[in-house]
Amino acid sequence: MLANYFPVLVFLIVGLAAGILFITLGNVLGPKRHYAEKDTPFECGFEAFENARMKFDVRYYLVAILFILFDLEVAFMIPWAVVFKDLMAETGAYAFWSMFVFIVILTVGFVYEWKKGALEWE
Repeated sequence: MLANYFPVLVFLIVGLAAGILFITLGNVLGPKRHYAEKDTPFECGFEAFENARMKFDVRYYLVAILFILFDLEVAFMIPWAVVFKDLMAETGAYAFWSMFVFIVILTVGFVYEWKKGALEWE
């Protein structure tokens, strides 16, 4: 029984050893120069702000949420595409039409957001 888990144990040991080795090599061989520009905070290409509580434009968050939404929708399509032949063999055209409806709803939502100007950045 435990012999079945031996490859997993070897994988974990090799992964941990490689991680520790690369971190150690980076600390030993890497440059140690510190300067003001390197130590400043950096986020999304913006210059550092004076106040950490400065308000962002709501469109920044809207675009981020829309990206996550559509990215997750594509993540639902990939497993479906992988097993599409099996689904077609088991359910016939139901698998195709259910994903077709899903894509149509996704497209309608995308066109709605586009027409509302949610993807425009001034």
